Amino acid sequence: MAAFEELNVADKKKEMIAMPRHSFIQMTKLHNVMGRIDYITSTVKQENLYAIYATQPLRSFWKDLAKCNREEFAKSGTIGKYIEARELIIALPEGLYHYEHDYLIKHFATDFKKKYGVDCYAALHHNKRKTNFHIHLIFAERTKLEKPVVKVASRNMFYDERGKHVRTKKEILDASGDIRNGCKIIRKGEVYEKKEFSIKVDRFKKDSFLDEAKVFFTNEINQLVLHEEDKLKVFDKNSPYLATKKIGKNNPMEEQIKADNEVRQEWNRTVDRAIVSGVSEEDISRIKKNEITEKVRYSIDLYGDRPDLLASIIKLAIAVLELLINRIMRVAVAAAEKMLEILPAEGRNIEAKTYPIMSLLAEKYLSFQSIYYELQKQNEVIFAQEHKRSEMEIELLECNGAFKARKRGGLQNQIYELNKLIDNMKRYLSSIVQRHGYDNVRDFYSTYYAAKGEYADYVKDVEEWNVNHVKKNENIPTEENRTDRYQIGEERNFMRDKDKEYLIKKR
Repeated sequence: MAAFEELNVADKKKEMIAMPRHSFIQMTKLHNVMGRIDYITSTVKQENLYAIYATQPLRSFWKDLAKCNREEFAKSGTIGKYIEARELIIALPEGLYHYEHDYLIKHFATDFKKKYGVDCYAALHHNKRKTNFHIHLIFAERTKLEKPVVKVASRNMFYDERGKHVRTKKEILDASGDIRNGCKIIRKGEVYEKKEFSIKVDRFKKDSFLDEAKVFFTNEINQLVLHEEDKLKVFDKNSPYLATKKIGKNNPMEEQIKADNEVRQEWNRTVDRAIVSGVSEEDISRIKKNEITEKVRYSIDLYGDRPDLLASIIKLAIAVLELLINRIMRVAVAAAEKMLEILPAEGRNIEAKTYPIMSLLAEKYLSFQSIYYELQKQNEVIFAQEHKRSEMEIELLECNGAFKARKRGGLQNQIYELNKLIDNMKRYLSSIVQRHGYDNVRDFYSTYYAAKGEYADYVKDVEEWNVNHVKKNENIPTEENRTDRYQIGEERNFMRDKDKEYLIKKR
């Protein structure tokens, strides 16, 4: 029982190590691209600068690009600030550190240009403590034209202070007849416009681009990693889980982000438990949308960007989800029977000529079954402790009067310790599937039910083969094969007995 009730320090460390890693890519708009290039390539400003690579290394290219973007922004009359370029910060698994650094940075930069058709300037870094291996990749939103487009004035042209083209000279003169400051005249025959770059690529402005870039770089990383545990996954925004945020260097919001991440992980652990308890993914996603997404949006509209309010919103959502879990755990055993019982596929009439072969996924079903029952058992232990806590809370509410102060204090301490215990037990539940290489319970259940279906098909195929062949004394397997193949009946009976035992205990 102790193994289910608490996580010691070693267990917590193991849990942290086993936590699956999602790819982290951040994008920012650059208002001073030359300053940013100088910063990421400076051996003075960077603690550990390993390599630099640019698909377009000429500084004149980036200066001209910046100038073009400033001029085009001024012409547009848009309110705000011009964007000279964009930057992606890409977190890398530490396992990639052992690659030759020049090769590594060149690989990512050239593949990015090949994919998106724009030039980039990249640098490979480690932070001071060497805990964050990453790439800074600055990229242009325009491409350089093979031939500049040059426009020559066919007559005198007049521009006001805002750079706007006006029809007559009179429109740029002051009361005394002089040209106002900031206005200018382009004489006939002079070049009034020279375009060296294309228009901005719309793709980079869309909200979907960052998601697209995450998929691209995650695939690039996973092709290079040597160990399976170093592979990354792109976080699914449509899943019932919440993504945690990465804390950058010298981030003034570090403590706030840590607190937010903890409450996000608490929600994710509650989602794991909800799935184990039989709550549908649709119901979980509905609670996430109504209690978190919509309320966060409303909070931003009402109070502005207030990260300190996020924790309270998520905790309320956790409470709503836990109420649903509590309700599901009290439903009739018939629901559990329907979920647990292996139902053979209907309408199958297979006349197999050879003995059925178990698929690789079906072979894993029995081991998956043990993980599944461990999750169920742990969930029941948690539920029992929560029931115990509820009884204590009721007793505390009824414990009034001056003479019961000591008893109240004792109950409060017991509830406090019980809350810590329950929290550790929830952490342990999530760690069960993580130890076996799954991100979360949702991913495990997807594989588990797929294996369960294939195993049920195999059982049905064996039964039909026995009817059609064994009784006719045709194609009977050898004694060598019989040891493996005929134990299916025993395995099936064992599993049914185990399910019945589990259901009896629930009653």
